Amino acid sequence: MSAALDRTLAALADPARRQVVELLRERPRPAGELARETGLSAPAMSRHLKALRQSGLVEDTHPAFDARVRVYALRPEPMVELMAWLAESERMWSEQLLAFKAHVEGQP
Repeated sequence: MSAALDRTLAALADPARRQVVELLRERPRPAGELARETGLSAPAMSRHLKALRQSGLVEDTHPAFDARVRVYALRPEPMVELMAWLAESERMWSEQLLAFKAHVEGQP
């Protein structure tokens, strides 16, 4: 497993961060809106967004009209790697279960 995948899984281990990812799937959002939608305080949201940025799951931009505002959006690359890892895991388990079924049923 790669270090990037480890960071993605660690970031997604927290329910609040998963909720942020769910919200960002709809559209990019400012940090304040994410805090309101999740019911978290601004400092707590800031910590979660920092973890998501460090994992590479989100990126932030500043709109031209206000450099104080940060708008967060999902980055697809970490999820692509996660989906590939999950697909490989599913393939391995499917093979294992088919072999177990054949063994139980007495098939060669």
